[in-house]
Amino acid sequence: MRITVTRDVFKLAQVFTISRGSRTEAKVLTVTVEQGGFTGWGECVPYARYDETLDSVTAEIEGLPADFSRAELQALLPAGAARNAVDCALWDLEAKQAGKRVWELAGLAAPGPEITAYTLSLDSPEKMQAQAAENAFRPLLKIKLGTADDMPRLEAVRAGAPDSSIIIDANEGWSAEIYAKLAPHLLRLGVELVEQPLPAGEDDALIGMERPVPVCADESCHDRESLPKLAGKYDVVNIKLDKTGGLTEALKLRDAALAQGFRVMVGCMVGSSLAMAPATLVAQGMAVTDLDGPLLLAEDRDEPLKFDGAGVHPPSAKLWG
Repeated sequence: MRITVTRDVFKLAQVFTISRGSRTEAKVLTVTVEQGGFTGWGECVPYARYDETLDSVTAEIEGLPADFSRAELQALLPAGAARNAVDCALWDLEAKQAGKRVWELAGLAAPGPEITAYTLSLDSPEKMQAQAAENAFRPLLKIKLGTADDMPRLEAVRAGAPDSSIIIDANEGWSAEIYAKLAPHLLRLGVELVEQPLPAGEDDALIGMERPVPVCADESCHDRESLPKLAGKYDVVNIKLDKTGGLTEALKLRDAALAQGFRVMVGCMVGSSLAMAPATLVAQGMAVTDLDGPLLLAEDRDEPLKFDGAGVHPPSAKLWG
């Protein structure tokens, strides 16, 4: 088995800002796995929040042994970006070797489109209202917030898109005091979910706190080992393959979360259609799908995912799986 790691850069359609900073491009790692005349591939987005860099993740992948199975991979690498790209590449390889689609190998029903959120970058209230108005035709908007002055932004987005459903992502940017101050206004403005309002290390403050709308764990939820610490704090968990370390663990986390009474959101880092493709399988029938990464790009893979009024469609065999 031969593994190759390459670096790819995709320009964004516009500057993308969250509470931790801004970017103008998506830097990703593309992993190919070759065996027996077949090639599978996957993509990951190393994330500085989790102490990952392009160099560190490349080193993890290049440090793997010469031959191993997808099952063995789960113990060879920890949950994170490196394992994600290799795991998804192995799923793609197995599908090509078997002449089947990945969902058939995984015992899943044939997937269909899912309505996806579209993310509005953090900006001034005026610019966020303009973003909202431009995208008011979309059924679900996700707002990047996470500052002490977010109420005007939320009001502005609602004014710009009066008919869209709204979810909020604070990216750990609020304190317990800020969240408590904003919470009573969320229902009034039609907010349906708040993602990671407090820093992951300080989210015990959510225990016993009034939650007028569901609160979703993102940075606080990585894999199945995260679940015991989330009870009583969160109503929803956000599954991202770059956190779970691939499709294999993502499917297991989804099933475990549902069994424990959590609702499930399936999210993404800012990457190409190749990164989103495996996640479309996890998203089937879940409470919230947030796989808009390709919609934020100015360029994409040669066989991109299809987005239309029905949502994000599962990948073609030419793209992945």
